[in-house]
Amino acid sequence: MTTPESPVTHPKTATPPPETTVVGIDRHALQRYFARHVPQCAGPLEVKPLHGGRSNLTYEVTDGTHRWVLRRPPLGVLTPTAHDMDREYRVVAALGATEVPVAEAVLSCRDPAVIGAPFCVVDFVAGTVLRDGDEAATVPRADARRSAEALVDALVALHSVDAADIGLGDFGRPDGYLERQVRRWRSQWDKVATRALPDVDTLHGRLARAVPVSAAPAIVHGDYRLDNTILAPGDFGRIAAIVDWEMATLGDPLADLGMLLMYWDPVCEPVLGARHVPTANPGFPSGRELIERYAARSGRDVEALAFYQALGCFKLAVIAEGIHARYLAGQTVGAGFDRVGSAVPALLRSGLELLP
Repeated sequence: MTTPESPVTHPKTATPPPETTVVGIDRHALQRYFARHVPQCAGPLEVKPLHGGRSNLTYEVTDGTHRWVLRRPPLGVLTPTAHDMDREYRVVAALGATEVPVAEAVLSCRDPAVIGAPFCVVDFVAGTVLRDGDEAATVPRADARRSAEALVDALVALHSVDAADIGLGDFGRPDGYLERQVRRWRSQWDKVATRALPDVDTLHGRLARAVPVSAAPAIVHGDYRLDNTILAPGDFGRIAAIVDWEMATLGDPLADLGMLLMYWDPVCEPVLGARHVPTANPGFPSGRELIERYAARSGRDVEALAFYQALGCFKLAVIAEGIHARYLAGQTVGAGFDRVGSAVPALLRSGLELLP
């Protein structure tokens, strides 16, 4: 779901691919499941990990003709409520009927016995993902700006959807959303912490005392950022799909904007595992310009945005600590996880600076 288009060479009538081990996937069990539940499946499956976020595991699956993306929870101890595959599938399936760009939903499997964990599958979406600053630095400045503007516009489109109209009226409890977020991320710190950091309690206390009156509720993505979108092939000004919906719910839409602005800050770089994209190319607009575009196009009041940005710092610090814990336990897949833990203290300090 988050890699550019590339040719598929395995013919659908070929013999099964060579036996390989893919961490987190039982390919033979997946083959049997696809044969029963995916009518388009027409041959032996090949599975390979996709580079992407540091949370759920993501794989490309192909039968040589069709391509899909499969997502499952990470290995090891999980941060509670953050890896619900069926919720991710449900919101993507529902948004398929709207103007919000998403991949086509294929299936959700709740049975962990199939491959060792619940999983969901969507169609593969071709395009470009700007996740590495080295790559982003080569993009024409005008295209960098257009991609950021499209990012804000897609967020406005998401926040404009009436959840009840697409069957998501019961997808969350918007009343008290911010208070619950502050409490939940503090409690989740206790479940994943590998060390004592006094700034956790200090930032939590400031957030609890500064909770604003929530904006009108909307569908909230929960982890909205540039590299959770796929830019359309040949058009950096259009988003082909927003991906990674694992933390979506109904709540205060400004939480998404605050999270986006936090990712616009290079303090998050170690969590993403690559050179920071927005600072790599001067064509990208500033955080202030993103705020102004969102406010103008959504009509929402952004006066209390510092709280939402600080909440984003707190949330990402907890997520990063959970990833760090899995890395220490030898339960991560891929490179770059050794740096994630270093981001946690810096994210907490950034949150404190936003709420002095």
